[in-house]
Amino acid sequence: MEKNKNNKKTQLTELRQDLVTGDWVVIATGRAKKPEEFASNKRSFIEEDHNKICFFCYPEETEQEKDNLIYERANGDWSLRVFPNKYPAFVSGRVPKHTEEGPYFAMDGTGYHELIITRDHHRQIAQMDFLEVAEIIDAYQERYIDLMNKKSVNYIEVFHNHGKEAGASIAHPHSQLMAIPVISPYVKSELDGAESYHKMNKQCVYCTMIAWETEHKKRVVFENDDFLAYCPYSSRAAFEVWVLPKKHKPYFERTSDSEKITLAEALQTAISKIYKALEDPAYNFYIHTSPCDGKDYPHFHWHIEIIPRTSVWAGFELSTGIEISTIQPEVAADYLRKI
Repeated sequence: MEKNKNNKKTQLTELRQDLVTGDWVVIATGRAKKPEEFASNKRSFIEEDHNKICFFCYPEETEQEKDNLIYERANGDWSLRVFPNKYPAFVSGRVPKHTEEGPYFAMDGTGYHELIITRDHHRQIAQMDFLEVAEIIDAYQERYIDLMNKKSVNYIEVFHNHGKEAGASIAHPHSQLMAIPVISPYVKSELDGAESYHKMNKQCVYCTMIAWETEHKKRVVFENDDFLAYCPYSSRAAFEVWVLPKKHKPYFERTSDSEKITLAEALQTAISKIYKALEDPAYNFYIHTSPCDGKDYPHFHWHIEIIPRTSVWAGFELSTGIEISTIQPEVAADYLRKI
């Protein structure tokens, strides 16, 4: 704490560095909010035309494409289905063609873009039980395994957008899968950081963080035998939570059936706590795993990142790439842990 020229006490902000990527974040303790204040940032609800049937409740009637995967209940109704996006960001069926224009380079947006749909139009992950969430994880894995060896695929991103501010355009709960020919800069930064840390320290950077967090507990939100959910030391957003396997595992697709149950428990618990703490905020979560490009990534450690939409990037964030969080992750974790 310092005093300014008017004799007022000013609380210093803190720059924290991500141990994996080296990126910086600002923990703005000088303008910190109390945990309960974040619940006042109400998310916008997606407007629905109630005179039209939902695309996802009745996919056959709305001419969705044929299912790539469907899970059915004993009564014959479906509980989950996966089908291609009608408006894909990546188009399947071709090996990407490369083009050049002077100093510029491009390639076809070849790949796969699929939707993972749960049956209930209103119930989101925060309101599901562990077995329902385990079924979603099972679908992620099944589709991942089916697509990972396709010629045009080098990386598969599985993600979930909840709320208008998080990019969801349809109210019906759903996740998305994009299988693409390139590895994103963010994932590459994590891969490079993990390899660099291992070369210098002879151990996995994620395992190092897990060991510290499980010993000291102050940023832990939830844990079971197989998975840890915690607020990262260098959280980019208020109430950001990561879910990681406690054992060193580079590849999400190798998750066992029993681990899918404990993963579902950790993921659902973390999302449910965020849902209650922030009164149903918009959020994104995504899986970061080793690429499926035929190379080996023994130093990486797959994980899920959950990012509540509690703020908007402005001039500083856009111009520097440095994000500002207005609550210490230790305070956020303590608040979530008690819910």
